[in-house]
Amino acid sequence: MENKGKSPAKFGIKYNAPVTLTFALICLAALILGYATKKSVTREFFAVYRSKVSLAWFVRLVGHSLGHIDFDHFFGNMTLFLLLGPILEEKYGSKNLIEMIVICSVVESVVQMIFMPHTALLGASGIVFMMIILASAVNLKDGGIPLTMILVILIYLGKEFWAQFTTHDNISHLTHIVGGLCGAFFGFAYAKMAEGKTSGR
Repeated sequence: MENKGKSPAKFGIKYNAPVTLTFALICLAALILGYATKKSVTREFFAVYRSKVSLAWFVRLVGHSLGHIDFDHFFGNMTLFLLLGPILEEKYGSKNLIEMIVICSVVESVVQMIFMPHTALLGASGIVFMMIILASAVNLKDGGIPLTMILVILIYLGKEFWAQFTTHDNISHLTHIVGGLCGAFFGFAYAKMAEGKTSGR
């Protein structure tokens, strides 16, 4: 007898957020390469610092967001990255998320080289902070600012502003601030673009 009902649901692993997952996998590969080369590859391509302009220098402008010093650093960033990435990729699209990651990484690099020229920066924490603020801006529309976005900015960026001037650790609080500000900028920019498309119909 022919079954005319719905076909049974298929279960399997889905590569649901290509940008998010690919970014995480490249970060993992960069970390393993760093261990295999005793951090020489990490310093050459996955950490940004003031140096002479070269091909490697341009790679580091974005590559520093892919580098991590150890597995604790990697897992700490990837936990939130993998949580927020698929949500933002679905909301803004894969292409736009790539653009935001690249722009945020380059801005972080420039700020790092100007204000902290004697230290190296690596890790995806700035991107993660961008995502935290961006995720709080998903309902940004009609000229109103969500209260949740205001609270997230006050809690996350306020804490980083305070830590920047009161603590002395190996965490780049300035990068977190820059990432958060990039997230706020992108949130408002894409809300304006969406509003323009709606009003243009």
